[in-house]
Amino acid sequence: MAKITKVSPLAPKGGFPKLPQIDGVRFSAAAAGIKYAGRTDVMLAQIDAGSAIAGAFTRSSTRSAPVLDCQSKLGSVEDDSKGFAFLVNSGNSNAFTGGVGVAAVEAITNATAKTLNLPASHIYTASTGVIGEPLPYEKITHALDGLHGALKADGIEDAARAIMTTDTFAKGASATCEIGGVEVAVAGIAKGSGMIAPDMATMLVYIFTDAKISQLGLQEMVSRLNENTFNSITVDSDTSTSDSLLVAATGTSGANVEYNETFERTLGVVMKDLAHQVVRDGEGATKFVEIRVGGATDNVDARKVAMSIANSPLVKTAIAGEDPNWGRVVMAVGKSGANADRDRLSIWFGDVLVAEDGWVSPTYVEADAAAHMKNQDLRIRVDLGLGAGHSTVWTCDLTHGYIEINADYRS
Repeated sequence: MAKITKVSPLAPKGGFPKLPQIDGVRFSAAAAGIKYAGRTDVMLAQIDAGSAIAGAFTRSSTRSAPVLDCQSKLGSVEDDSKGFAFLVNSGNSNAFTGGVGVAAVEAITNATAKTLNLPASHIYTASTGVIGEPLPYEKITHALDGLHGALKADGIEDAARAIMTTDTFAKGASATCEIGGVEVAVAGIAKGSGMIAPDMATMLVYIFTDAKISQLGLQEMVSRLNENTFNSITVDSDTSTSDSLLVAATGTSGANVEYNETFERTLGVVMKDLAHQVVRDGEGATKFVEIRVGGATDNVDARKVAMSIANSPLVKTAIAGEDPNWGRVVMAVGKSGANADRDRLSIWFGDVLVAEDGWVSPTYVEADAAAHMKNQDLRIRVDLGLGAGHSTVWTCDLTHGYIEINADYRS
């Protein structure tokens, strides 16, 4: 795994944000030496009984043992009087490790269950890092007593740092809303920088709220919001084997948010913020790019076009070079597989109309588009002129830095 020292130029200003404490959740972190000595690489979150747990996971056909284990547990509660725990390690993904990987998950979950006096079915684990190497799980189980003893309500920043791999900054976000006169808080952390593309979530994300909601209600809400947040970002078009989104609602505020649109919007704010931070930390990224497609036959076609543009190496390298090469956008539209008509296509870079009616716009001045391309935050808009379908996705540029990070990822 490459050692990253330089913080992304797109990182949020001011460092890790101050997140509200969520009653009913405690955090700790430890340096277990999974890959690097002295590096914080394990985090534990303990969640009180009565909480609801929802999630979404990678749909990769080679997903890891921890992902499969979490998927099998989601939605089940063995003992209503017992809480839950999330245990996450960085440095090793425990993916493509066969029966050894399954045994490692069982050993970790059983040891954590014993330490915390919880059912093993209430323990959700995740691993991120190098694929294909056995996880030295004994290093994690040996750290459990220390993790248990260090649990604290304000330890979420330490937890965020423990799950980083090629990330250049720890990612956190929060939002609040008022439900029936009661303030409800949402706070979350994420890791992700490379191997980022849809089919959930292609990163690790942990979000906590003191709202009261059923497991089914929370799951439906998370699944809806996921499509326009974590499932609408891409760094490199590569879907991870390992990554997961888990949301815990402790209910400690007493505010019932079942089918509550205000709460859903608030949860969506946190999810979108974290998703954008992952793109802003894209490996080697210098540009954050919003791609908005409208006028498609339907939303499915709009999504095809948006992702085709976002994942095109030619588009992404032109963005890195600050070159308003709209021909590459035309190419990406054409190869997307979506319905498209050359003579109805319009393209904007920022507010600059570049092309319309299948030809360069008569008002186009390349210097104006080039000026937009010098910004850190860019917008590319496409209208297919065929219907009402629309989609928005977010990506970053492709630079030499991406190659440098990934060429020696396992070293």
